[in-house]
Amino acid sequence: MTVQISYKNKKTKNNAQNLVLFVDEKFNVSSLKKHISVSDYAFIADLIKKRDEKKKIISFDISSKKKIILVSLKKNITNSDLENLGASFYDQFKSNKINEFNLNSDTLLTKQKNIIGYFAHGIKLKSYLFDKYKSKKNNKNISVIISGKNQLSTKDQIKFRAIENGTFYTRDLVSEPGNILHPDEYAKRLKSLRKYGLKVTVHDEKKLKKLGMNTLLGVGQGSIRGSYLVTMEWNGLKDKSKPLAFVGKGVCFDTGGISLKPAKFMEDMTYDMAGSAVVVGLMKSLALRKAKINAVGVVGLVENMPGGNAQRPGDIVKSYSGKTVEILNTDAEGRLVLADALTYTEEKFKPKFIVDLATLTGAIIVSLGSEYAGLFSNDDKLSKQLIDVGEKVEEKVWRMPLNKNFDKLIDSKNADMQNINYVGGAGSTTAAQFLQRFILNKTPWAHLDIAGMAFSKYGGALNSGGATGYGVRLLNKLIEDHYE
Repeated sequence: MTVQISYKNKKTKNNAQNLVLFVDEKFNVSSLKKHISVSDYAFIADLIKKRDEKKKIISFDISSKKKIILVSLKKNITNSDLENLGASFYDQFKSNKINEFNLNSDTLLTKQKNIIGYFAHGIKLKSYLFDKYKSKKNNKNISVIISGKNQLSTKDQIKFRAIENGTFYTRDLVSEPGNILHPDEYAKRLKSLRKYGLKVTVHDEKKLKKLGMNTLLGVGQGSIRGSYLVTMEWNGLKDKSKPLAFVGKGVCFDTGGISLKPAKFMEDMTYDMAGSAVVVGLMKSLALRKAKINAVGVVGLVENMPGGNAQRPGDIVKSYSGKTVEILNTDAEGRLVLADALTYTEEKFKPKFIVDLATLTGAIIVSLGSEYAGLFSNDDKLSKQLIDVGEKVEEKVWRMPLNKNFDKLIDSKNADMQNINYVGGAGSTTAAQFLQRFILNKTPWAHLDIAGMAFSKYGGALNSGGATGYGVRLLNKLIEDHYE
């Protein structure tokens, strides 16, 4: 099923089929007199008295071929509430036989900016469906035609479409099975992003060995697939200003390696590359909307398999930073991928800040469930910005502690550090504390543990279950509000 949103700067015809009209929160319909026929108005005005007061969207069958749909907007409605309302609209009518809706923007009673845009954005985000491997697909097309004077500017239309496109690309990547989206295929797909103006550089195993990225390479050495570090650069400014950096964990499938995971739910480990997918989707959306910033996305792509050449518990490896790591558990692999990626990003690009994203620990799900991502940071300003924009787009983060006292839990007798805390407790914090050791030059840094947010079996306000695309809209908003 696809949803097409189109904008037409002309008056909506009163006799148009399937009219979508806006009213206030009390469903006062008097303002609609000039937008619909006298008979339709009398019909609605009579029936509206017996409405279900809990509903914000009410549909009236005018005939077998025509509906009038009223959407209630409260005063000073938030952009997030508008998106959720659009998603509810989609849910209400997705199974209906209607293929076309005519939305009359002239019925808006407020001059609040981009109401239509956020409402339509919610419809689009909710309509996503990953049915690529279904033999029988739902080929229904829904068209929402937005007419009237309250139109989006071309710039805003491009912005919304770019964010949708980036979010959907992230969801597509996370939804792919491990036999399709292995590191070799993933790296190949990222090269195709060059057509949007991104500078994409792929570092293969040979280059990574030369660079000394042994913590990243160690994770993938049990797989027949290659391991890669891919950088994607967007230069939206003509100057040489420092870029914003985003780093993602891309473990395309995580068996746990020699420290093998239990079989139950291991199939979900196809989404252990969701952090990288968010970075990729973000970079694509920035390029599509020609964002006026410099940014770089860095992703480490590996497959963690228990092969004959796999990394063993007890191995000691030297990272790109020069620090050594004792591998006590091969299932604590994401932090090893990020360790090399973080140091390389800081040294190579000298960014204003680094935000990394990873489905890093099950412990963060125990702490925060599927309501908040865990935020760990060395910078109060960046943390506050992420918390604030998270509330605005309902991709929320909750700050968790970092403290030097946790270091003793990851100090190793045989190397500079160990990759897991065997004492127990503070699993997410000690993982973040490990990552912080690879930020060498005090660059502002935030780590988002999105293990509870990247995938939903039950669906959410703006997704129908499966890959959520969490993080793309959050980081877009961070850039838009504070750095563009």
